[in-house]
Amino acid sequence: MNITLNLVLYMAIVTWVLVLLASLIRARAWTPLGLMLAFGNRDTLPEASALAGRAERTARNTLENFVLFAAIALVAHALSPANAQVAQGAQVFFLARLVFVPVYYIGLPFVRTAVWLVSVAGLGMMLAAVL
Repeated sequence: MNITLNLVLYMAIVTWVLVLLASLIRARAWTPLGLMLAFGNRDTLPEASALAGRAERTARNTLENFVLFAAIALVAHALSPANAQVAQGAQVFFLARLVFVPVYYIGLPFVRTAVWLVSVAGLGMMLAAVL
């Protein structure tokens, strides 16, 4: 498997962990009541804390961006499995997304946007190589 496909797999894992983590934070699953909420239907979730809200938005944003990343990466791989520009763009995207998570969790709005733009630039690099 080449680096681009490895990064698609790693990004899928990161996305899955973030969705799971956001759910656990929102339910406060480290408490007995939160654990019961996490195992239930979550009909009576408590009001989202600031951290829980940021965790949910981080997970949603990551999922949305992962869909674009995977589509571009898979098309690029089908067209040219060893494209260096695609691999470089995938690396930029992946590393920026790794930085994006703690920046969003901490709540640094302008830094978060800048890091997100770097990840979009990685997608742009990949797309430019395909087109």
